[in-house]
Amino acid sequence: MRHTIDPDLSRLAGRRVVLTGGSDGIGRRIAERLVAAGADVVLPVRDEAKGAGVVTALRGLRPDARVGAERLDLASLASVTAFAARMVADGRPVHALIDNAGLMTPPQRRVTADGFELQLGVNHLGHVALIAGLMPVLSAGRARIVSQISVAAASGGVHWDDLQWAERYDATAAYRQSKIAQGLFGLELARRSAAEGWGVTSVLAHPGVAPTNLLAAQPGYGRDEALGARRVIGALSSLGLLLGTAESAALPALAAATAPDTSDVQLYGPRGLGRLGGAPAPQRLYRPLRDVAEARRVWEWSIEVVAARFPRATMPRV
Repeated sequence: MRHTIDPDLSRLAGRRVVLTGGSDGIGRRIAERLVAAGADVVLPVRDEAKGAGVVTALRGLRPDARVGAERLDLASLASVTAFAARMVADGRPVHALIDNAGLMTPPQRRVTADGFELQLGVNHLGHVALIAGLMPVLSAGRARIVSQISVAAASGGVHWDDLQWAERYDATAAYRQSKIAQGLFGLELARRSAAEGWGVTSVLAHPGVAPTNLLAAQPGYGRDEALGARRVIGALSSLGLLLGTAESAALPALAAATAPDTSDVQLYGPRGLGRLGGAPAPQRLYRPLRDVAEARRVWEWSIEVVAARFPRATMPRV
């Protein structure tokens, strides 16, 4: 295992960063670190009132903070398209995109506004559409794109026989699939950008395991009680045993966003026992993410279903 990385966020000072899922949990901690480093932070949020509250709190940490919230619902391709169009029309290059937002294991199968299984639609396809829509400003900023996957991506695969889980819904397997698909797409994005000259780099991160709202009750998508493991995870985290905290779980994505461009490091995560907690470091790709042919298949299917386009940049790079 390579050396541990202490993220040097100073390179993001004055740079524009788009962070999904920044209104609570790990994303909130990522946002706090970005603002403290002097980054120009854009928080796309589904709940505008909550987003406004987070912006106020972040400005309380740093009065001169450059941070704002924008409306975005990853469960709606129309919302993603509208957000991306506003960002491109604004014209300012984006230097980093951290795709951190996600949801986990709704107890009953639910679908997005476009009819996709909810986890696949939000965790993966919404971010595919977001990357494609932002590509002009991402390319202009020679951006680093970070896809926040999960330890769940260490096993399982893409359920090609029933991608939408319409026949027999398995919440956990559907979550694994969404994170594997997100990871495979991010890796293929890196290869295609290098081949086509899009000017962006793409890497993966995972936060390990920490007590966050992913495990809490989520009445909005049918989970009325917290997952049973949340109490145990919270106790171990508070004692500093094995697992991470929301603060430490934020570090791998920040390391991925700021590490020097290299072709041999594709995944960052905690370096502790089981890669569940601890300081961030480069890690070997999970086995389900190593299949290049599978990544190409995920790419082609994903851009087709969301009608994504990846044109060459037309804006001057800065």
